[in-house]
Amino acid sequence: MFVNRRDILKYGISALLLSTGIANASEDRQVKKTKHNTSKKKTKNPRIVVVGGGWAGLALAKNVKYRVPNAEVTMIERRDHFVSCPMSNEWLVDLVDLEFLTHSYLDAAKNNNYSYLHAEVIDVDKKNNILKTSMGEVEYDYLVFATGIEYDYYDLVHGNKALEQRLKIEYPAAFIPGSEHMTLKEKIHHFKGGNFVLTVPSGNYRCLAAPYERACLIADYFEKHNIDGKVILLDANNDIKIKAEGFHSAFKELYKDRIVYQSSVEIESIDLDKKVITTGFDEIAFNDASFYPNVKAPYLLEKLGMIRETAHNRIEADINQYTYKFKGSDNIYACGDVRPMGFSKSGNTAYSEGLNVAKMIADEIAGRTAVWQSPVTTCFSLLRIKPEECISLYTEYGYDEKGGMLFKNNMTDEAWKTNGLGKARVAYGWAESMYSNMFG
Repeated sequence: MFVNRRDILKYGISALLLSTGIANASEDRQVKKTKHNTSKKKTKNPRIVVVGGGWAGLALAKNVKYRVPNAEVTMIERRDHFVSCPMSNEWLVDLVDLEFLTHSYLDAAKNNNYSYLHAEVIDVDKKNNILKTSMGEVEYDYLVFATGIEYDYYDLVHGNKALEQRLKIEYPAAFIPGSEHMTLKEKIHHFKGGNFVLTVPSGNYRCLAAPYERACLIADYFEKHNIDGKVILLDANNDIKIKAEGFHSAFKELYKDRIVYQSSVEIESIDLDKKVITTGFDEIAFNDASFYPNVKAPYLLEKLGMIRETAHNRIEADINQYTYKFKGSDNIYACGDVRPMGFSKSGNTAYSEGLNVAKMIADEIAGRTAVWQSPVTTCFSLLRIKPEECISLYTEYGYDEKGGMLFKNNMTDEAWKTNGLGKARVAYGWAESMYSNMFG
């Protein structure tokens, strides 16, 4: 799909192109084959290890190698291939194929001159700078956790582990790429009718707009395939969290007979045998569902003692918001969705944080003062399968004098009736350029 530069600039993502240029500059250099080495030989080259091969980890590994060419960069990922969560809603309703979302870690490492280790992280010896993995020990001078998020089901199950296990298997959230998405797609494509329930968690969950976009696309799929079904969207928040005007107008004008939106919903119990959800207001019968729980920092960080508990008993990475360093450490960073700050947990935000933290590490290696830079959130939400109508958002961030987060340069275009098709084209072009940046 062709998208020209004028279109991209028109929709407010020139900052993305700037970062794209930085990433692509490294591709002109000669690529050398690299080999993972778990030996403890001394080296004069800085050793930078990135744990996690999502959008943040991929961006950081490539760009820190570009900024510090003599660095020995290793990315460690427990998956053997990459599947994108951004644009996966479009895959659920057949707007893109799986090949569009799936990419090779081997290609990313080969094309960008760093090492890829397919392994699970077990422990960290912080005193001796040794990362322990299922494939051996890896020494580091700088360590970055770009490990993403995990689910926290407590508010849905209230400690009922059997119910939690059933929800994970039978009604997955599909916001962590892999089998969950395949299961949800099967549910959508084989739905016979009735109520299809989706939930929206509270707090800063992964991709704020995605549950609302998903509701629209599923409702449109039902419409186009003559399925007598409704999407019941149960939102724990008091209103739609992002691009509210655009989504509300879509719910009202496109899907008034297909989407039932309820806000401020507190789920008291879920009976999977009777297929009934009890809330503080009523009981909701469902024929099928996808339950999206709250999110938390990965168990690995909890095991390593690198987390803190919030006032709402949520577990999050314990880092300095200005340096991205874990508290008590001068060489271990967090990056991407795992970080606790209120920036959107989205692909573009994580990617831009990967660029920023790569620069901070490079500055520290060079003896320069590392300066915090705002991540960038670029978000497109498709509302219909055909015609492809879309709303978009561009946001940067800052801090006030007390360290509170601010939204800056926020540009939201919710006029899907007039600009939807043009932005839909840009959305696909954005995704293609990002995949090219990370893997090319």
